[in-house]
Amino acid sequence: MSHSAPRSVLQTHEVSNQPTPREGHDLWQSDAILRLHAKSAPEADMAAFGAELGTAEMRQAGRLANKHNPELVSFDRSGRRLDEVRFHPAYHQLMQAGLSRGIAAAAWDGAEAGHVQHAAMTYMMSQVEPGVTCPMVMTYASVPALAANERIAAAWAPKLTARGYDNRVAPITAKSAATLGMAMTEKQGGSDVRANTTRAVRDGEGYRLRGHKWFCSAPMSDGFLTLAQAKGGLTCFLVPRWLEGERNSIQIMRLKDKLGNRANASSEIEYHDAYAERLGEEGQGVKTIIEMVHHTRLSTAVAPAGLMRGALDEAVWWCTHRSAFQRRLIDQPLMQQVLADMVLDQEGTTALAMHMARAFDANDKGFGRIGVALAKYLGNKLCPGFVYEAMECLGGAGYTEETPMPLYYREAPLNSIWEGSGNVICLDILRTLARDAEAGAALRTELEAAKGGSAAYDSALAAHEARFPKLCEEREARQFAESLASLLTASVLLRHAPDAVAQAYAATRLGSGGGRSYGTAGFGDVSAILERVRA
Repeated sequence: MSHSAPRSVLQTHEVSNQPTPREGHDLWQSDAILRLHAKSAPEADMAAFGAELGTAEMRQAGRLANKHNPELVSFDRSGRRLDEVRFHPAYHQLMQAGLSRGIAAAAWDGAEAGHVQHAAMTYMMSQVEPGVTCPMVMTYASVPALAANERIAAAWAPKLTARGYDNRVAPITAKSAATLGMAMTEKQGGSDVRANTTRAVRDGEGYRLRGHKWFCSAPMSDGFLTLAQAKGGLTCFLVPRWLEGERNSIQIMRLKDKLGNRANASSEIEYHDAYAERLGEEGQGVKTIIEMVHHTRLSTAVAPAGLMRGALDEAVWWCTHRSAFQRRLIDQPLMQQVLADMVLDQEGTTALAMHMARAFDANDKGFGRIGVALAKYLGNKLCPGFVYEAMECLGGAGYTEETPMPLYYREAPLNSIWEGSGNVICLDILRTLARDAEAGAALRTELEAAKGGSAAYDSALAAHEARFPKLCEEREARQFAESLASLLTASVLLRHAPDAVAQAYAATRLGSGGGRSYGTAGFGDVSAILERVRA
């Protein structure tokens, strides 16, 4: 039997005009927009974190953590309950990177501009793997809520603010560092937490909880802040995952099969007379846990800015190194118009989010509550359409999992849903302005501060005041919120951003200078705006 010689591999074409994937770029030094608006954060810390996250190794860890989803292990081989979540090693690598650098601790351990530092780190981490930010953000946000019980705060806060990551399954007393999650909503109520049915019954110094939670974020955390109905009404509790020598009676029923945020485990749980300790007074559960919600809202205002930056970076890189019709894409007038238009929203979202982080650092509670709600609302409404437009800049390549675009696209709607979806946020804005004169006065001061800097801004502010001489009706809440949020963004840009960006934003976002898609804004010279993102 004869054997024919192996057929040689034929070269059918030469690969050209395909940009090399952008790997290993420093997320801090390469981002002039972030460095400007987060300049109060310690430069050395930010530079070190941006350099570490931007490495090819960490980018690969992000891809692996997103690809290999967490797995629920309900029982051991002998049939004893475990209720543990197992992760790919890349997940732990990313958690170690964020927590050891201070993403959860900087705001509470005396670091300079700690909330800005937290925000900037969340922004950068969102570009690499946004799912892992959830447990880190909740750990950061839980610290102020613990102040409602000095004894609990003394035991937990040092572990939550330790610059480290300890993922061992062990009681809090045996750990060098800890994370804290949240379990609020139930099937019948969702955002209406006062409809919760989980019951809390006294047991000595503590309580026993029986009921369910439809969403428990980060179920592998060392404990959870949760709401349950005690004798005195809806109350906030801390539920440790481990007791001394035994597991607490928390059963993970299943992990959520989500559109995105895949590296992070979200779950449904049940409390089977689980032991809990009370935070705050009975009946004051919403008032107590709102401190955690308030701080997670800052992070959900920052995250869309990070996702938008990651998507915009990919689009600009592709357009810089890809040619069509005998010209680089970046040199073609229509593409320049699209990218410059996108820069305005990315810088606006970043500027407002970091401005709110500065307000948190200044402990400006009046402006903090109203401003962070406005920032969360607008940034997250912009994010999905923005990421889609960046995806389209890459053409068919942007629709493949070989690029980060699908990851960003799946993530884009999430932060609008978390910590109060659009309608909830708009109604909260109305309630805040109706009940908190300090918040209204602080917002007015912020808006007045930019007057005289742009004719378009002054005209839009006057138009808003004429349109809404008093608080709007509930049905108009979205119009009201979007108008205020856009004005506040323009105010921040006029005071803190390059004039080309600020003036173009005011002209196109506040007036009638733009259409309903990117590239339709009516501004002329785009070169100064594109310089904000050129590689």
